[in-house]
Amino acid sequence: MKRGFKAEAKRLALELRAEIDLGPSDPFDPWALAELYGIAVYDLESIDCPPRALRHFTTIRSGVWSGALISYSDGLIILENSAHAVVRRRSTISHEMAHVALEHEFSLQLTHERGCGTSDPEQEEEAAELSGELLIPFEAACIAARRGHSDLAVAQHFEVSEEVARWRMNASGARKIAQRRAEAYARRVRGG
Repeated sequence: MKRGFKAEAKRLALELRAEIDLGPSDPFDPWALAELYGIAVYDLESIDCPPRALRHFTTIRSGVWSGALISYSDGLIILENSAHAVVRRRSTISHEMAHVALEHEFSLQLTHERGCGTSDPEQEEEAAELSGELLIPFEAACIAARRGHSDLAVAQHFEVSEEVARWRMNASGARKIAQRRAEAYARRVRGG
């Protein structure tokens, strides 16, 4: 990831959230951002998917595929796996929209159980960082950490999985920052 990208992602995430009238502490709506950008989101049930393929991707091996960003003559669409829980789908759509917002060049992006199928690892890291900032911005993670919110409480508030909440609270450094501030405050109160 290029130097300074994390700061850029923080700024861009807040701008994108503002475009759909969301503040840093509001749950993110990736479908609203996709709609604003003119990107239709479809699931396998809404397209003419062969029944065997539908069953394969939604029942037999539902974890193998989460979503795809597909370029076609008139623009882009996102195809998502509706067999997944809504919290996972929010994460998938956020990730695909991060690729769009970052103007990554691609022919097809597939998101699966081990991440995104992009051929460029740097683009993948950038999309993961931006999608994380979209879902739980740094500023909101710091507030949650200062208030002592658990991963579960953060997940419920932001409508994400507990795993995503844990990742954002740890990767953002919010809990370490809150702990340092609390320790500094305690030292000042004690006079030392």
